[in-house]
Amino acid sequence: MAMMQIRRPHDAISHLMVIVVGAVILLQGEAQPSPGYYPSSKVSSTPFSQWYSTLWGPQHQSLSPDQTALTLWMDRSSGSGFKSKRSYRNGYFGVSMKVQPGYTAGVNTAFYLSNNEVYPGYHDEIDVELLGTVPGEPYTLQTNVYVRGTGDAHPIVGREMRFHLWFDPAAAFHHYAVLWNPDEIVFLVDDVPVRRYQKKVEATFPEREMWAYGSVWDASDWATDGGRYRSDYRYQPFVSGFKDFKVAGCEVGAPASCRPVPAGPGGGLSAQQSAAMSWAQQRAMVYYYCQDGSKDRSNYPEC
Repeated sequence: MAMMQIRRPHDAISHLMVIVVGAVILLQGEAQPSPGYYPSSKVSSTPFSQWYSTLWGPQHQSLSPDQTALTLWMDRSSGSGFKSKRSYRNGYFGVSMKVQPGYTAGVNTAFYLSNNEVYPGYHDEIDVELLGTVPGEPYTLQTNVYVRGTGDAHPIVGREMRFHLWFDPAAAFHHYAVLWNPDEIVFLVDDVPVRRYQKKVEATFPEREMWAYGSVWDASDWATDGGRYRSDYRYQPFVSGFKDFKVAGCEVGAPASCRPVPAGPGGGLSAQQSAAMSWAQQRAMVYYYCQDGSKDRSNYPEC
């Protein structure tokens, strides 16, 4: 008579860990689908100084001799940031970023649009943020939209969508972009749309002029597992790279005939782009504010 095999609890746990780790490896190794249209190819890369200048932490910046690549770093004394020289009412804003591997909890590498300096306490913002992590856990890409002070409110009313990407953002440079049009905002990763935020009501859509920014800063209070893991300066400096600066938009004061780069070949997202976005959200999205039952729904009429 054959003996019945008894699986001990730690065997089951080990088996589960293998499944989880295998799933992560499969996700990161899975080839992304072709979106069929590549907005970044419509905009030429330019030297950093053509569109941007240092905003803060100049001692924590290093610009390549040809001005095509910028390195920012954060240590216990400071982080660093840059800002576009001009403001825009819409457009395409992209940059390639690479973040540091290892322990980076609390570190926020950000590329975003904002008008906080002009409208303090009542500003608009569109965020692309790579949130640091601990060894063995993936980076989080957070996209967010603040409108007319919702990022200044108490409590803050954010519109976050987060992803664990299908690649390791610390292994190589990847292109992240915001395409801000009068009726929608499209977030793109290597030209794959990962999120589309539509203008459904004026109160929930940013319409005032904004500047483009990039920064590396300490967001320990919330960035990694809700603040559970904080920046550990034994691992400093925390280094992030920026290159392939791309800007194409309608500046404030541009004629009404000015049009930004379209999201797709026909203006809006094509069927192929929409399919690629569905792929990204189904495989990589880990949080969406409209699906968060703890949120006060009255603050989110677009949901």
